[in-house]
Amino acid sequence: MTDDNTPTQPTIKPRKEPAYLFSEKQVAEKSRIAHHFLDNRARLNENVDKADNFLIKRFYNLDHNTYLDGAVPAKYKELMGLVASACLRCDDCVDYHVIQSYRLGVTRAEQEDAINIALVVGGSIVIPHMRRAYELLAELYS
Repeated sequence: MTDDNTPTQPTIKPRKEPAYLFSEKQVAEKSRIAHHFLDNRARLNENVDKADNFLIKRFYNLDHNTYLDGAVPAKYKELMGLVASACLRCDDCVDYHVIQSYRLGVTRAEQEDAINIALVVGGSIVIPHMRRAYELLAELYS
């Protein structure tokens, strides 16, 4: 509210591409798991792109823009994505968010803390996904 009791408009921070510390190529060279995941993802996306589906393109655009730097920095959004992905038991999604977090400079300790949250929220069903995430973390942070 302003002095004359009129509501103020919320300030919206513009979204921008995050500054990655590592390229996908650098990550793929560092980790066998990341290399396999990134190659497989690119190959499968080629098939999706060939469909030229307007709704899929809109969803991909929404997903991309959601994870841009904004009021919440991209690295924290990726950690939230990691927690949600582990709770939803999506190994591809976990790999993606571990890789993106690494590329953004998130420390191993920060990623492990996020996985701890997933374990508490999701329960013991998260454990197999946590194990695979830890294997990828070991390769990336070695």
